[in-house]
Amino acid sequence: MKVIYELRQKYPVKALVEYAGIKRSTYYVLVKKIGRPDPDTGLKAEIQAIYDEHEGRYGYRRIRDELQNRGQKVNHKRVQRLVKVLWLKCLVRLKKRQIGEKLYLSPVLDLFNGEINTYTIGSRPTYSLVSEMLENALFKLPEEHQLLIHSNQGWHYQMKQFRHTLKEKGVVQSISRKGNCYDNAVMENFFGIMKSEFLYLKRFESIDHFKIELGNYIDYYNTRRIKAKLKLIPVQYRTQFVHTAKMK
Repeated sequence: MKVIYELRQKYPVKALVEYAGIKRSTYYVLVKKIGRPDPDTGLKAEIQAIYDEHEGRYGYRRIRDELQNRGQKVNHKRVQRLVKVLWLKCLVRLKKRQIGEKLYLSPVLDLFNGEINTYTIGSRPTYSLVSEMLENALFKLPEEHQLLIHSNQGWHYQMKQFRHTLKEKGVVQSISRKGNCYDNAVMENFFGIMKSEFLYLKRFESIDHFKIELGNYIDYYNTRRIKAKLKLIPVQYRTQFVHTAKMK
C-alpha cells in the first residue's frame, strides 16, 4: 500500500491498484490511515527486541509472558497479531538433522523450578561421567536438606559406589520402575527442548565449539528463558520463592 502511495505521482492510481490486485475504494480507505501514527510502534519494537534477544526461539506466547514480566499488560491475541505483522517466525526445529559424533550428557534437573543444577558431558557413557555429575551436585548441597534424587534404571545409578555416596550424604534414591517411561518424563522433556532449541538450530565447527555453545545454552535456559508453566525464568522463580519465604 505504501508503495502505491509513493508511486501515485508518477503513475495513475487506477493502474497501480489494478496491478496490485486491490479495489480502488480499498486503496483510499487505507490511504487515510497512512498519515496516522502507529499506536503499536513501541510495542512492536519491544516484541522485535525480545525475539532477537532469544535468537528466534520464542513464539508469541513466550513473548507475551516476557512482556508481562516487564510490566506490559498485553493480550496474547494482540501479540500474536503483531508477531505476524513483523513476520517473526519461531525458528525452533522439531525435525532431526544428521549429527556427526555422538556425545553423552548427564545433567541434574531441579524439579522445583526446572533449573539444570549441573551437568557433565563425555564421548562414552562411563561411570565417571555420572560420578563427576553427582560430585558437582552434592558440592552445592546445603548441610540441612531433605533431598530425593530420581533417575531411570541405568546401570550407573545402581552401582554400589553411587548408592553409597548418596547414603553418605543423606540423599534418598528413587529409581524408575522397569518399563515405566513416565517416571523419567521431566528429564526427557528437557532433552527434547534442548535438541529443538539448540542442537537442531545451530551448526558447530568442532566438539569443543559444541561444548562451549552447550554451556551457553544451559546458562540461557536457567537465567533467561521463561518456563511456560511457571511464567518465569527458573532462577527468577527460585529467587522469588526464597525472598517470599524470608518475608514470612
